[in-house]
Amino acid sequence: MYEKINELADRSTDKLVATRRDFHKYAESGWFEMRTSSLIARRLTDMGYEVLTGPDVCLGESRMGLPSDEELEKNYIRAKEQGADPEFIEKVKGGFTGVMAILRCGEGPAVALRFDIDALGVVEDASSEHRPFREGFSSVNPGMMHACGHDGHASIGLGVAEVLMAVKDDLRGTVKIIFQPAEEGVRGAKCIVDKGHLDEVDYVLACHISGRESEEDNVSDVTAGSGGSLATSKMDVFYYGKSAHAGSHPQDGRNALAAAVTAVQNLLAIPRNSKSDTRVNVGTLHAGSGRNVIPEYARMEMEVRGKTSEGNIYMEQWAQRIFRTAAEMHDCTYEVKKMGEAFLLESDQPLMELIRDVCEKDLKTVRVHSKLRREADGSEDFSYMMKRVQDQGGQASMLRILTQTAAVGHNKMFDFDDADALPKAVKALSAVTCRLLTEG
Repeated sequence: MYEKINELADRSTDKLVATRRDFHKYAESGWFEMRTSSLIARRLTDMGYEVLTGPDVCLGESRMGLPSDEELEKNYIRAKEQGADPEFIEKVKGGFTGVMAILRCGEGPAVALRFDIDALGVVEDASSEHRPFREGFSSVNPGMMHACGHDGHASIGLGVAEVLMAVKDDLRGTVKIIFQPAEEGVRGAKCIVDKGHLDEVDYVLACHISGRESEEDNVSDVTAGSGGSLATSKMDVFYYGKSAHAGSHPQDGRNALAAAVTAVQNLLAIPRNSKSDTRVNVGTLHAGSGRNVIPEYARMEMEVRGKTSEGNIYMEQWAQRIFRTAAEMHDCTYEVKKMGEAFLLESDQPLMELIRDVCEKDLKTVRVHSKLRREADGSEDFSYMMKRVQDQGGQASMLRILTQTAAVGHNKMFDFDDADALPKAVKALSAVTCRLLTEG
C-alpha cells in the first residue's frame, strides 16, 4: 500500500503544481473563497466522495469576521466570471465557503484532515524577481494573495483525496477531509466545530508549508508536529456617543473618541501575569467627522494573546472590563464583536511518533526532522479542531512541510517550491491516514 502511495503522489506532481498555481492566480480571502470552494467540491464529487457544502459545512451564526452582504455579492459575481463551477457556487455563495468530503469504509476509527484555503489581504509583488509574476500565475485579484501557502494546502488536500480513494478497499473507518475557509484572522474553524463535524473524531491532522531555516531543515522534509502557538481573541469594539458643536455646546456631546482613547491607554497597561506570557495590541482606531464636532462614533480593532489558553482568558477578561468602564466614564454605549479566536495549539506526542514511523519505516521517502515538534509562531485556527478532538480523548497533530521559500509568510514576495513540497505532503498525510485506518 505504501509503495502505491509513493507512486501515486509522484505521478501527480504536475497536477498538484497546476492546481496550486490556479488557486494562487485566483486568490480569494476569507469568506470570499467561492470559486475555490466550488472547484474543490466539483473535483471531490467527481472522485466519488460524499461532499458537503454551504450551511452543511459551516454553522452560519458561528462565522466570525464575516464581510458585508455587498462585498460577498461582488466577490460572488467575480468568482462566476473567473470560472467557478456553476452548480457548486450557488451552494457556497453568501460566505458559506468551505467543503467537506467523507469517505466511509466500514467500522473503524474516524480520521479528519484539515486544509485551509483562504488568501491574505496582501498586494502581490509585480516584478520579474517574483516567480509567480514572471511565470504568469500571480494573483489577478487586487489586494488578495496566497502569501501563506494555503493555495498549496488546498492542492495537497485534493491530492490526498485522490490517493485515499485509490486505496479505499484497504481502509477500515471513516475519513473526513475538511477544506476550511477564513483561517487568516482565526475566523473559520469555529463554525465547522460548532456544526459538529469534529465530534466523535479520533484523530485530526493538518499541515503547513514552512521555510527551511537550519542545516537540519535542509535535509528534512517534514516535522511530525507543531506546538506553542498563542491562544488569541480578536475583537472589534464600537463606541457610540453624541455629536455636538465643540465650541458652542461641548457639554451636550458625549465623546466616543475619548472613550476609545481611554480604553486604548488602559488596554496597553493591563497588568502582566506570571503564569503566562501575554500580548495585547490595538491595531486601528477610527473616529470623528471633523475638528469642531464632538465625535459620536469610534471603532477599534484589537487583539489579546496568551502563551496558554488561561493567559488569553485573563487578558480578554481584563479587556472586557476596560471596554465597559471606558464607556461608562464618558457616558457612551459600546459594542464588542468577536472577529476571531484560537486556543493553544499542541500536537500529541504519540501521534507525532507514529507520523515519524510511517514516514521513515513505511514510506521510506519522506525524511522527518529529529525534533518532532516545531515551535509555532503566532496563532493557529486549527487549534479549535485540535481542542475538540483532544477534549474527547482523541489525538491531533499539525505537520510542517519543509521546503525552500522566497520570503517569509505574509510577505508580497512569498512563494515556495511547489514541485518539492506538494507530493511529499501528499505522501505523508495519505500514509499516516492509511496507517490509522488499518492499525489504529
